[in-house]
Amino acid sequence: MTTMLEPNLISRARILSGTIHGVDTQPIAVEAVAASGLPNFDLVGLGERGAREARTRVRAAVTSSGERWPQRNVVVSLAPADTPKAGASFDLAVAIAVLVAGGRAQAEGVGETLVLGELGLDGSLRAVRGVVAFLEGLEELGAKRAIVPRANEAEAAQVSGVKVHVADDLSAVMAHLRGECTLPLAQTVRETSGECLGGDLADVRGQPAAVRALEVAAAGDHHLLLIGPPGAGKTMLASRLATVLPPLDARAAREVGRIASIVGPRISGRGGRPFRAPHHTASAAAMMGGGDPILPGEVTLAHRGVLFLDELPEFRRDVIESLRTTLETGRVHVARARQRLVMPAKAHVIAAMNPCPCGFAGSTADMCRCPPGIALRYRQRLSGPMLDRFDLQVRVERVRFADLDTAAPGPTSAEVAARVVQARRFAAARPAFVPALGPLAGLDQGARSFLERAIDQQKLSARAYARSLRVARTLADLDAADTILVHHVAEALSYRLLDRETLS
Repeated sequence: MTTMLEPNLISRARILSGTIHGVDTQPIAVEAVAASGLPNFDLVGLGERGAREARTRVRAAVTSSGERWPQRNVVVSLAPADTPKAGASFDLAVAIAVLVAGGRAQAEGVGETLVLGELGLDGSLRAVRGVVAFLEGLEELGAKRAIVPRANEAEAAQVSGVKVHVADDLSAVMAHLRGECTLPLAQTVRETSGECLGGDLADVRGQPAAVRALEVAAAGDHHLLLIGPPGAGKTMLASRLATVLPPLDARAAREVGRIASIVGPRISGRGGRPFRAPHHTASAAAMMGGGDPILPGEVTLAHRGVLFLDELPEFRRDVIESLRTTLETGRVHVARARQRLVMPAKAHVIAAMNPCPCGFAGSTADMCRCPPGIALRYRQRLSGPMLDRFDLQVRVERVRFADLDTAAPGPTSAEVAARVVQARRFAAARPAFVPALGPLAGLDQGARSFLERAIDQQKLSARAYARSLRVARTLADLDAADTILVHHVAEALSYRLLDRETLS
């Protein structure tokens, strides 16, 4: 039903929408007032350029949809006014608020509906970011139901327990609000966005030590650094890590889906875990998060999945060093003048590097052509504290062509994944592990003596010692052993490649 305003009547409308801050959402009230006076349209509330341009988009969409624009003085406020607002997700809420306040529609209960959508100039609705994040926090936003573009139906259907209507255009939404028809509810559809990594660990031939390192990394959440010449299969190995990780549980899957919804399609590995492989030219903001508005970086996009850093020394030093704290805490802190955000960043980091610029220092496959000292300077692009963050440092060599056909096939991803699951279950059932010498570490006397000698001989840092002990504990878990034995410690120390040798 459409009504006209009396000449001197001031009419108001309030529609609920929202904005994104990092990986979190915040409710935004779209308030409209239509008063007597010369026809005018103002939009206020600290919107950035995309939000401010809603004035033009909304007016064109309203007229293209056959609705009459109120010939009154219309003011729309995006509240709270001191909160930065970005993007075009407010368009649909602004259009509804204007039409309701202008007397062009009566909408009962619209104040309890979360409205999201970008408007095309023809009145069509386009997809917006963060639908999953908004719907998961629907009650916190103060809404009982939601209206989203049909283009977001696949995401909306992922969230259970909420009532979500989908619409193709503004005309359908207004007809729904007037009671002339009912918008359909979101239904599960086949999602075609995103690239899924294929392949199996059995495809890797002639690299048993590296395959074993992948298994250990997956079982104990360890970061892994692969060092070797070009063509050794470092990238292939990295892409298989996601295939041996356990599938995400319901809570973790929601976290991953929430982040993906905010940013867009992601590259994913088996089990729904994200796989991110940023180029070495990535900036600190692209890696850690930033921009205006602040968006998640690669470390957050890889949350609960794999972050692959190929050609590690080629990354800018400030980018690599900014990862140090994040690798320890699993969180990233982004501070800007107007915003300070904390975003999740608990990813399995696997990095690859050549031992020198030509790639063949210390290799049995070819002779290094770098001048003396170049290989050491190349490695020194990475600081010692950064290298210490990699629990596993493994050399890989190129497999000779003649050996590719004769090499015995390795374990499949399914076989390794099963062992990883068993190790994790064993670790969850045993008493908490404390990385200290003595009974709390679970070391037997022989393993303790062996480790103490290794610490003195290799001059391990305190962090390298603690991480070696953690790896030894993971190896014991893979063997379902309560006590860390000498061979567990010996294998853990064998993964500290950069503590044992200089790549010159």
